[in-house]
Amino acid sequence: MSAQRPVLEVHNLSKSYGDVTAMSDVNLHVGTGELVALIGPSGAGKSTLLRCINRMIDASSGEVVFEDVDVQRLGRQDLRRVRTKIGMIFQHYNLVYRLTVIENVLHGRLGYMRGLGGIVGRYSELDKARAVEIIRRLGLLEQIYKRCDALSGGQKQRVGIARALIQDPQIILCDEPIASLDPSTAKVIMDYLRTISAELGIAVLVSLHQVDVAVKYADRILGMNAGRIVFDGAPAALTRDTIYEIYDKDAGELVLD
Repeated sequence: MSAQRPVLEVHNLSKSYGDVTAMSDVNLHVGTGELVALIGPSGAGKSTLLRCINRMIDASSGEVVFEDVDVQRLGRQDLRRVRTKIGMIFQHYNLVYRLTVIENVLHGRLGYMRGLGGIVGRYSELDKARAVEIIRRLGLLEQIYKRCDALSGGQKQRVGIARALIQDPQIILCDEPIASLDPSTAKVIMDYLRTISAELGIAVLVSLHQVDVAVKYADRILGMNAGRIVFDGAPAALTRDTIYEIYDKDAGELVLD
């Protein structure tokens, strides 16, 4: 799907830890309904970028423009409001394993709740009904009351997707969501992310190690090396020379037939 309008814009974003530069002058945009894959070697800055976008960590300089405001300048309350529209999916799921599937999914509504209701998890009947419907769509209805520590890796990641979807996000950030999964399970997860962007119109920015997966699923690919974006283009434009520039490796080691 082609981008209709920019949901997210990043301008000259940098992050340093003392004398170590993790990310430098990053510029990018993601449009409505666009699935953008972020590729690059370990240590390239992909996770740092995603965490700076939703301010899990603070950037050293630059702008993250979402809903026409710079997320980097927001106070606590305004940041809480903006984060309700930015879903996050993690490599290691980030679930509360002693809780059930539906309880974990409903945690995605906590950002909308205030006061005691948020503390004790008093969700509305509408929220509960929506959680059930999302869980059904993700093929988890039979596991709805199972504790998450009893689920497979692929099921856990689908719970993470469901938790992000119930936020009603405009964009979902995915930090290596298939890195811990076998190829067949990874395909299921990527198929869901493709459906989310193409059919629901939600922007998806997903970091991946698998170049062939990025080429298959993404509308656009960002290549990152040493904290900088070194490629931004369509999958068809990703040549052997470009892959070498991103990974400092021969393309044949990274692209599957």
